[in-house]
Parts: sequence; structure tokens; C-alpha cells
Amino acid sequence: MMAQKKGTLYLIPVTLGDNATIPQVLPLHVVQTVGNLTHFIVEKTRSARRFISATHHPLPIESLTFYELDKHSDSQNSNEFLKPLLQGISMGLMSEAGTPAIADPGSQIVARAHELKVEVVPLTGPNSLILALMASGFNGQGFTFHGYLPIDSTQRIRKIKEIEVDVYKKRQTQLFIETPYRNHPMFESIVTACRPQTKLCIACDLTLPTQWIKTLTVSQWKKETVSLHKRPTVFLLFQ
Repeated sequence: MMAQKKGTLYLIPVTLGDNATIPQVLPLHVVQTVGNLTHFIVEKTRSARRFISATHHPLPIESLTFYELDKHSDSQNSNEFLKPLLQGISMGLMSEAGTPAIADPGSQIVARAHELKVEVVPLTGPNSLILALMASGFNGQGFTFHGYLPIDSTQRIRKIKEIEVDVYKKRQTQLFIETPYRNHPMFESIVTACRPQTKLCIACDLTLPTQWIKTLTVSQWKKETVSLHKRPTVFLLFQ
């Protein structure tokens, strides 16, 4: 008896903000792939539906199947979500913004797919970390992404100082992010903790009409007025 052919897991990048930017930031092949799928693993069904609607999916949104994956999901969820793949149904894995599985709970799905010998196909699209690194003028060959730093201000400043050490010791670009409504406390911690000559790049609203990217030394940033509240932002440090 012939074994059931497995489906393919497509890693689908989405816009970093307004879905109106789809034609500018997503290749046609990505949009076409979305249109060929009926099953999706997503962080939030509501925003995933909005994105898929904006791609003009040929089927009614109500007829599509969504599995919600978040940071609290475990291996049991992963097994349940991937069942359609084992039945020969291809699926799409989507993040809330940008590239799936990068600073995103989707990585556990990809890991499980490999264990099940399911083909994994990453698709081209916007990634805020890479775009910020490209535009910073910093070292793009040696870099470290730290994700979210501690919420407590004392611990956050301590962590920033530790990160800055690697800027000079390893000559590595250091990247980190923050929840958009805490961007200003993060900015204040950076200019408080870092050496005056350390360079800081702030990249926010990437790929959006309001995109803003600027690189200055910490001493120069202290003289600047910044408006980062509720704007998705990547912070980068270098020497």
C-alpha cells in the first residue's frame, strides 16, 4: 500500500504593518501561495484573516481553517496543528508581523515539521531585523539579536551595559526590540547606560509610509527629540 503523500509547510511572511503595503513588500509568488492554501497556523486569527483578505484569497475567509499558536502553546498543540500535513494538506505558517519563526513562536512548529519529515519551504518577505541591520551602517557580518530585554529598569540598564561590552570586545552589532508602548523607557535606558561614543541606530515603522531610520552616537541622541510611542522599533548598537 502506498504511503500517504505529506503536505508542505510554507513559511509565509506578512507585512510589518498596514496591509495596504502588500504590493510593495511581498513578491507575487507569496500572494499566489497564500491563495492556494486553506489551512493556516497563526498567532491571532483575527489579524491573519485581515491579511489573507487583503491578498484577495479566492475562497471565502469563513471556509479557511486557522490554528492559533502563541508563546504558551506546547508540543501537544504542535502535533495537533500539523495533522493536516500528514493527511496531504499543505499549510501556511504566519507570524503577526514579518517573517515567521524569527523572534516568533512558530519555530516550534518548524522543528516538529522536520521531525515528521515534512517539507518546509520559507518564502521571501520583510524581516524587520535584517532591514534594520541593512540600513544601520553597522557590522552585518557579526551580529547578535537579543529579543526583548528585561522590563525592570535596573535590570534593563544592566543588560544594556552587558550588551555594549560585546560591541567593543567582539565588534559585533547588537540588536534588540521592545513592546512598542515601552519604546521610550528603552530609549532612556540606552542613553543612560551606554558610552557617549557608542553608536545607536533606531529603525521604526519599517516598510511603512512613516518609516524612520537614524544612526547617531549616544551623546548626539541625548540632544534629539524622538517619537517612538506605539511604533514597532528595532534598536541597534555598534562602535
